[in-house]
Amino acid sequence: MDLMRMMGKLKATQQKIEDTKKRLDMVLIDEQSTDALLKVIITANNKIKTITIDDTLLEDKDQLEDYLITTLNKAIEKAAKVNQAELDAVAKVDMPMIPGMDEMFK
Repeated sequence: MDLMRMMGKLKATQQKIEDTKKRLDMVLIDEQSTDALLKVIITANNKIKTITIDDTLLEDKDQLEDYLITTLNKAIEKAAKVNQAELDAVAKVDMPMIPGMDEMFK
């Protein structure tokens, strides 16, 4: 593969990655506490969209904080997996095999 063609492919792949990142703003991750008293929705790019809190949690600040931390961390972990899988798929399909290039997209 000649250098110009490879550079063109690299630029096209970078654009696909940027497009994928924008699309991931529309992918929603739902997570809730085990008892469903707290629910969160975030995007695959870790933007919080909604938090729904049952009124019973408003009576105990410490419990609410624990619920928020646990539930948001679970949602963020799921979002990271979706995000990475999508970006990896774009990079693997479209990228020429150049040693060290996979580090560019992390």
